[in-house]
Amino acid sequence: MKVFWGLGRLLTLMFWLVVLVNLLLPFVHPLHVLVNLAGALLLAVHLLELLLFRAQFRGRPAPGRDRLRVLLFGIFHLQTLATAPEASHA
Repeated sequence: MKVFWGLGRLLTLMFWLVVLVNLLLPFVHPLHVLVNLAGALLLAVHLLELLLFRAQFRGRPAPGRDRLRVLLFGIFHLQTLATAPEASHA
C-alpha cells in the first residue's frame, strides 16, 4: 500500500510541475486553458480537504508544514497523519 501512496505523491507532484510550466510557458491554445482549469480544480479540492480535516492538525509538531503538504499532495499526505488512538474505557 505504501507503494500506491508514494506513486500518488509522485504523480501529484509531477502534475503540479506541469501546471507551473504551463504558467511560465503556456501550452498551445486549448491545452493551456484545460491545464489551468485542472490545476485550479485540484487546488480547490485540496483547500476543501484542509477545511474538512483541520482537526487532525491540532497537536501536531509542525501543523503549518502539514497544511502545506496537504495543499501539495492532498489525500496522499492526509493518510500519513497518524490519528491519536482512542482511549480505552475498560
